[in-house]
Amino acid sequence: MKVHWLGLIVMVVLCIAMDAYICRRLRRNGYRWVMGFNALLALLAAGLVIAIGVLPMSSATMPNSTFVTCQYMLYTFFAILVPKALGMVVYGIGRWLKARWAAACSGVVAALVFGMMWWGAIVTPGKIEVREVTLEFERLPEAFDGYRIVQWSDAHLGTYDGHTAIVEKQVNAINALHPDMICFTGDLVSRETCEALPYRDLLSRLHAPDGVFSVLGNHDYDNYVTWEDEQAKLADRKALCDLQQQAGWRLLNDDYALIKRGNEQIVLIGTENFGDRPGEKRGNLVRAYSGLRDANFKILLQHNPYAWRANTLTNSNIDLMLAGHTHAFQMMLTLGNWRWSPASFRYPEWGGAYNEGGRWLYVNIGTGMVGPPMRIGATPEITVITLKKKQ
Repeated sequence: MKVHWLGLIVMVVLCIAMDAYICRRLRRNGYRWVMGFNALLALLAAGLVIAIGVLPMSSATMPNSTFVTCQYMLYTFFAILVPKALGMVVYGIGRWLKARWAAACSGVVAALVFGMMWWGAIVTPGKIEVREVTLEFERLPEAFDGYRIVQWSDAHLGTYDGHTAIVEKQVNAINALHPDMICFTGDLVSRETCEALPYRDLLSRLHAPDGVFSVLGNHDYDNYVTWEDEQAKLADRKALCDLQQQAGWRLLNDDYALIKRGNEQIVLIGTENFGDRPGEKRGNLVRAYSGLRDANFKILLQHNPYAWRANTLTNSNIDLMLAGHTHAFQMMLTLGNWRWSPASFRYPEWGGAYNEGGRWLYVNIGTGMVGPPMRIGATPEITVITLKKKQ
């Protein structure tokens, strides 16, 4: 997480201009106590900006607790800025329409947005949505009809700063589903391995008859902090891989596993992160499994859904790919079965199930947080995928 001074300076200038206008309007209308409250908020926002700009947030030497505090400070700044900005937009529209409700309505909008932002920071991250999905396949072996996979993704354990209650709740929820297999599709941490250390025992509690499998996500490669040298960076990445293996997980770094039922089998493939940014195309399908077009039913674990169209569909006959990464941008609107997220502007496949020619992709929106410590409408997701033989 890097904070750029130019962006902060622009934000400060905008805040000063906005607060000057708000205070002037409040004073003109006689709301001096409200003006004083707004001035205090403006001073708080300014203090937060200065503190965030001074702290070395990209340094590996910064304790995780300090980094998490910085995230909440930055979020508090935006939780002050955004409601006021939207309230001003509503007030401007009302003034343009010469409506008497302009001031009252702008205040209501600001209060609602403020409440929604803090609900998303305090309440929603502790919730769990178990999504049950049934996918049909012509090539699925009969012995695997009804096979249950639980997908967990994007835990970002550093978010919780060593507090185990939320992660324990997620682990218990996964085990209570009694799946045949558990798959974790990357981003166990946000910055470095030490974030996961308080959760080692919890991670080792996950169990399923056919095992717990995982792949690395973009945050698991230690690229979001500044290291003393490349050796330190690689050592931290190895420590994260070792931690998962010590917990009883099988990490599939461009590797595969055979899952058998009697005389029938399916192939579980895992590739390293294959993302849409420069330097993120690490995963190699051929290295992971050479028989990419053989007759075996195949499942791929890959952190980034970008790989489905960029690599998987064109270079294999893999039947199902499980991915995460998007978080639904930690903001989602839901009405019945309809869901929308700003993530759709960047990722055509951002959350849920997608089918092309009988081949499936499922994108889990994750449980943790990165950047803003909030999930507005994007409830942490644990997915149960049931495989069915298409008749």
